[in-house]
Amino acid sequence: MQRRHSASELARLLADSIGRLAPDLLPNGKKDGVEWRVGSLAGEPGQSLAVRLSGARRGVWADFSSGERGDALDLVASCLFGGDRKQAMAWASNWLGLSQATSTMPVQRRPVQEKLGNSEELDREAQQRRAKARRLWHDTPAGIAGTPVEAYLQSRGIDLRALGRAPGALRFAPAVWCQEVHRPLPCMLAAICSPSGKLVAVHRTWLAQSPSGVWGKADLKNPKKVLGSFAGGCIRLWRGASGLALGMASENEMAIVAEGIETALSCAIACPEHRVLAAVSLSNMASMKLPDTITEILVAADNDTGNPSARKALDAALSQFAQQGRTVRLAMPKIQGQDWNNVLTHHDEHKGTERA
Repeated sequence: MQRRHSASELARLLADSIGRLAPDLLPNGKKDGVEWRVGSLAGEPGQSLAVRLSGARRGVWADFSSGERGDALDLVASCLFGGDRKQAMAWASNWLGLSQATSTMPVQRRPVQEKLGNSEELDREAQQRRAKARRLWHDTPAGIAGTPVEAYLQSRGIDLRALGRAPGALRFAPAVWCQEVHRPLPCMLAAICSPSGKLVAVHRTWLAQSPSGVWGKADLKNPKKVLGSFAGGCIRLWRGASGLALGMASENEMAIVAEGIETALSCAIACPEHRVLAAVSLSNMASMKLPDTITEILVAADNDTGNPSARKALDAALSQFAQQGRTVRLAMPKIQGQDWNNVLTHHDEHKGTERA
């Protein structure tokens, strides 16, 4: 009887053969010193994704554009099976010659996203934006107590002191450059993290104080912008009753997923016992990567029923979560054009509906 190998054993054995594995999984890549370089997990030519080929870190890989990273087994799972490590383990055992058991799950290679212009130049620009986002975040003091960010959120009906602690994913920067007005403005920053928990982008909401002293969004055409690439990531706003990091989510946990920061925080105020995540955009919601231990998702959606493209993106996210084997519910305010922050601030007038 053949011995079943653990995930860590398979990852180590795959790493020992990474010189063969990387070209097998990503044949359009090129050797660059001690690394195998390719555009992304989809396998197009480029430089964004690097797989270490030798040394103590052989088998370790990172996609500097999406923020994804992992070991050699994660590379198999991400390239061939949509992140499913169990299927990757069966494939790896067969590839290594340890068993004849083959994966029963069809290979799900990622589609190549078309890139305009020189891919290497775009890769460098993406890395520069990510580095700039990280500098901005780390140069900004932690905590929002007593800052304009706390005042702005209170003006939106979000009293974070009621939760007992403020989300560590939020910070206040007194002067962040705004290209629209060509000068720095006060700004609420939010950390966007990759599935591995690494900061990959920063969401910026520029703020301004009214003559009456109330803090709100600055009067700009685009008061909210993201610095850096964040595909698959999210803003981890509230850990719920467990208090555990997303990567350590307990078995059979439920998470609330919203699009924007204010909507997500409104959900945290209403349901502090649950983990709450902000997807940043509807288009990103479908690509969010969450731990398998989160088995139920409540999507707290804005009521954009009059916007066909928004509804299509929302349906894609609901379908994607369901295909991952999770129980999915949709909660949407009754009134068109409303979100859950409106419900929080006008709960007596605007009660939401929920459906399976």
